[in-house]
Amino acid sequence: MIKIDSHIHFWKYHPIKDAWITDEMEVLKSDYMPDDLLHQMNDAGIEQGVLVQADQSENENDFLLTIAKQHPSFVAVVGWVDFRSNNIEERLACYAKNNLMKGFRHIVQSEPDLNFLLKPSFMNGIALLKKYNFSYDVLIYPKHLDIALEFCKTLSDQKLIIDHIGKPDIKNRNFTDWKKKIKEFKSMDHVGCKLAGLVTEADWNHWKVDDFKEVVDFCLSVFGPNRMMFGSDWPVCKVGGSYTQVCAIVEQHISKLTELEQAAIWGNTCRDFYNIKP
Repeated sequence: MIKIDSHIHFWKYHPIKDAWITDEMEVLKSDYMPDDLLHQMNDAGIEQGVLVQADQSENENDFLLTIAKQHPSFVAVVGWVDFRSNNIEERLACYAKNNLMKGFRHIVQSEPDLNFLLKPSFMNGIALLKKYNFSYDVLIYPKHLDIALEFCKTLSDQKLIIDHIGKPDIKNRNFTDWKKKIKEFKSMDHVGCKLAGLVTEADWNHWKVDDFKEVVDFCLSVFGPNRMMFGSDWPVCKVGGSYTQVCAIVEQHISKLTELEQAAIWGNTCRDFYNIKP
């Protein structure tokens, strides 16, 4: 079983570019590069990783693609393009020539317009992804789930993944509305979720492993192992836990599954979703 981390970030910290990093996230105000992570992945038995954009620029794509080209452990990149631009198809066609670019993401959670996902200018760009065999990562808060549901229904033939299981309020154990909306994705076979970002939604200083059982079990009941993939969300996870701890949380909560089901979450789902070659 080859284990893949489906959600890794790298950056060279800049206070303007990375203004989303608040003072309470002081640990993130530093450069985070492959040499800071590779030994931790090795210790945890994680052999490969997917690099995901943290900055909304095509410079970010160049940065991540260069890293992936230099380090064989990083086998895919989820980048960013302006889906609303007039030359979106030209940009997608350009990136389709690079076999490391597998998909794209927009930081929808930070958009002031709750209906951003459904804006015609954005949807027109998203609709072109399938033509180039690209996936799309849906990054949202629970307040966006109704819109995300409509978005995913409309794009019934597009590969979609919900980042960080939709960011449920683990800290306050406020799951009622999140559960009600997440369960609507059960019948959508083209939509999966990343079992990632758990500690960042918990009480950073006082969480327990059992705090995550309810949300993990619920996601398993909705998506099943073949539509779920492990992601560390490193280094963002460092606000609440180490790489080792994040891996251990997932390991404990899927240990009851069959070997084949665990293999799906640890790597097979990710490999299929992002078209990662063996």
